[in-house]
Amino acid sequence: MRNPFSRHWLVGARTILAGIALCSAFNVNHAGAQTPAAPSPETIAKGKALTEAGDCASCHTADPAKPFAGGKRIETPFGGIYSANLTPDRETGIGRWSDDQFLRAMRYGQAPNGSRYYPAFPYPHFTKLVRGDIFAIRAYLGTFTPVSNKPPPNELRWPLNYRALMRFWNFAFFRPGIFEPDQNKSAEWNRGGYLVEGLGHCGVCHTPKNVLGAERQKARLTGSLVDGWFAPRLDGASRSGLKSWSVDDIAEYLLSGRNGHSHADGPMAQVVLNSTSHMSETDVRAMAAYLKDLSAGPPEPAVATPSTAQMANGEKLYKGSCVACHELDGSGAPRIYPPLPGNANLQSANPASAIKIVLDGAETITTPRAPNTGSMPNYVKWSDQDVADVVTYIRNAWGNAAPATTPADVAKLRK
Repeated sequence: MRNPFSRHWLVGARTILAGIALCSAFNVNHAGAQTPAAPSPETIAKGKALTEAGDCASCHTADPAKPFAGGKRIETPFGGIYSANLTPDRETGIGRWSDDQFLRAMRYGQAPNGSRYYPAFPYPHFTKLVRGDIFAIRAYLGTFTPVSNKPPPNELRWPLNYRALMRFWNFAFFRPGIFEPDQNKSAEWNRGGYLVEGLGHCGVCHTPKNVLGAERQKARLTGSLVDGWFAPRLDGASRSGLKSWSVDDIAEYLLSGRNGHSHADGPMAQVVLNSTSHMSETDVRAMAAYLKDLSAGPPEPAVATPSTAQMANGEKLYKGSCVACHELDGSGAPRIYPPLPGNANLQSANPASAIKIVLDGAETITTPRAPNTGSMPNYVKWSDQDVADVVTYIRNAWGNAAPATTPADVAKLRK
C-alpha cells in the first residue's frame, strides 16, 4: 500500500523550493520586503546616454551642485513652470515611484496622483520611446544622490493654472504611441527619426505653436520663437532650411556647435553643450540623415526688396564695424567667424536671432571637437534704426533674401 504521507511530503518540498526560487528572483531582504534586482551597469550606461540625448539636465537642474533636483523656471507664453525633482528622494523626488508610474509620466504625461503634466514636459514626444529605453532612463536617474527639493508652484495665468484643463488639451492635441519605423527606410534613418521625433524632442523648439501651445503638425520643424530667439527651419527649404547643408554638415554642427555654414548660439548652444556633443557619432549621424531627408514644408514667404536708404545705412555700418572679422564679402573665417552669404539661419523669416546677436554680442561655444574660441562684441549702444538697418543689410546682401527688419522689431527684443 502507498504511503499517504509521501505525496504530501513531495508537494511540500516542491512548495519550499518554489518559494526559495521566488525569493531569489526578487532579492528578498532581511525584513522580508521584495526589492527588484539592481540594474546592470550596461542598463545604467544606456540610461545615461539616453538622458543626455534628451537633454534632461538642462530643464531639471537649477543648481549645478544638485543635478536633476528640479526647480528651474521654464518660461512659456502662458507663464512660468518649474521643473520637477528627478532625484530618488522619496518625499520630493521620484524615489517612491513604481516603474509603471514612471512609464505613465513619460508615455502619457500623467503624474502618480492622476493629474496631468503641462507639455513644457515634452511627453508628446517622449510617448514615442520604447519601454526598455524608458526604464533605462529611470535606472540612471536612480544613481543620483537623493535631494530634498520641492519646486515652487507654477505661475500660470488663469484659467491654465487649473490642471484639469489638460485633459481637454490632451484630447485635442495629444496622440500617444511609440515611434513606428518606416520599413522603406534604412535602419540609420529610423534611428534618427526615433531620436529627432522622440527623445530629442526637436519639435518643441523648431515647430510653430497654435494659440494653445500645441505644435502645428502641418508646419512641422519650420521654425519657431524660443526665449527671444528664432529656432530655424530644419526641413529642406532652400533659403532658410537645411537644403544647402549635407549630412556631414548637420552632424558636425550637432557634435561641435559649428560647421562651415553657421555657429550655435542662444538656446541651441546649450543643447549642443549639454546634449548633442555628448552623444555617439553614430546617433548624431542618424539624426543628420533623418533631418536631411525631410522635404520642404510650407513655402518660404515672398521677400520684398528693402529700401535703398536702409540698405545704404546698413552697408555703411557693416563696413565700419564688421569687416575685420566677417570680411567685405561676408566670407568670414568658417568655424571661427561664420560666413554670411547663403547663411540659412540668417535668412529665417523672423530676424530675432540676428537682432539678438547684434545687441548682445556672441561667444563661440567650445566643445572637445572644436576647442578654439571666437567672439563678437555687442552693439547695444546702436539705435534701434541702426540695428535694424545692419541686420536688414546682412540678410539681403551677397545674394541673401529675407524680410526687412524694423526698429520696432529691435525695440521689442531690446527689452
